[in-house]
Amino acid sequence: MSHALSRLGRRRALRGAAAAVVALGLLLWWLAPWGEEPPGGAVTLSTGTRAGVYQKYGELLRSSLDRHMPDLEVRLETSDGSQENVRRVATGQADFAIAAADAVETYRLNHRRGADGLRGVARLYDDYVQLAVAPDSGIRSVGDLRGKRVAIGSPKSGVRLIANRVLTAAGIDPETDIRPSSDGIDTGPGRLGHGLDAFFWSGGLPTDGLKTLAEQSALRFVPIEAELVAKLHAQGGATRYYRATNMPESAYPGSQLGSAVPTMAVSNLLITRADTDPRLTEWLTRIVLRSRDRIGAHVHSAQLVDVRTAIYTDPLRLHEGARRYYRSVKP
Repeated sequence: MSHALSRLGRRRALRGAAAAVVALGLLLWWLAPWGEEPPGGAVTLSTGTRAGVYQKYGELLRSSLDRHMPDLEVRLETSDGSQENVRRVATGQADFAIAAADAVETYRLNHRRGADGLRGVARLYDDYVQLAVAPDSGIRSVGDLRGKRVAIGSPKSGVRLIANRVLTAAGIDPETDIRPSSDGIDTGPGRLGHGLDAFFWSGGLPTDGLKTLAEQSALRFVPIEAELVAKLHAQGGATRYYRATNMPESAYPGSQLGSAVPTMAVSNLLITRADTDPRLTEWLTRIVLRSRDRIGAHVHSAQLVDVRTAIYTDPLRLHEGARRYYRSVKP
């Protein structure tokens, strides 16, 4: 009996030791995949408005970087959104930023300062265009916005780009056919029915700035029909990054009441400049991908970040450091 127990104890000890070796191997693989210490220094990450998804994603990413790159200081800078983020990175005011693909391409097509130096790090998740109105509003389509008080986002935001294009495609001049407002996700939702008739937003699903009102059934979403998206897409240029889709019924169940809402989506990119240190960018790319589940537990849209799609950063070429990471995990 004692010999049997002894053998059982040895087997358990061996299994425990083997598990410890595996765990140590995984830890080393995570922390030092290239046999070197993680780079340090300081970087600036430009995010978005305080109630938006960009800002929340940036905060969670900084937390992951703090854990795995302890000598790297990550400074977060709020912004009006994609247009401002692209400009900041291109001109050296920020090292990394999140921006929608259409805003990146618009900056490039306009040959703005530093456009040629922009590089992609990862494709992250899709933004969904969300056109919100009060629940009792008579607005049922984009065409019904004519003559209404409509929030189209700040001038430096990606929302403004999209709202103006959607309105124009629907035959509405955003300067003369509506009463435009620059309200963003931080102020617009609370003004629905109290100074605003409609509110444009483009962000990941769900967006915290809309969740509370949606749960209270205090807003309704207006469809952006596939025909309108196809009209935009056919224009080419930056609008080719728009695609028709549906906002799933699970996004805001309190407002959608089990129904999907036709709309359009555009991919978000993590961007940097060609002169950013390749080793730093390689480490950062790896942590972005490996932190997906941790970030996705708080930012639902981030659950879709995947190494198989992250590499497609069109319209930007991959940064050399990001390219190194993707090559290292290629099957």
